Amino acid sequence: MAMPDINPDKVCHIVVLAREFDAQEDQVEDDSGSNPADENFREVLAASPDDPTYDELKAYIDGLDIDEQCELVALAWVGRGDFSAAEWTEAVRTARSRHTGNTADYLLGVPQLPDLLEEGLAAFELSCESFERRYL
Repeated sequence: MAMPDINPDKVCHIVVLAREFDAQEDQVEDDSGSNPADENFREVLAASPDDPTYDELKAYIDGLDIDEQCELVALAWVGRGDFSAAEWTEAVRTARSRHTGNTADYLLGVPQLPDLLEEGLAAFELSCESFERRYL
């Protein structure tokens, strides 16, 4: 069975950033005038148009080479069940044929992206566990 060539640490870095981004809430008020301490610093989790987590995540994915971007998409598809681990070569070939240069935009629009990437890794008996122990 073919295995992903993309470094699992790169996938796990994306998982961590995507979880941070997913944890954010839509902003209700632009400026409530309240004291952040009184509000338990809830605005820290509020999404905003100039969100640095989104920008960092997008830049990281855009910084991957085309092969890595295609494998990242294929991993998400394996995690979603569109392909099995045994169909890895076909998944990567399909991702490559559909590559438009907007991989980050595509992936950031996929619901539950971090879960799908972790499921994709798990299909190959890989995980983010050691990455999380080292970096988190």
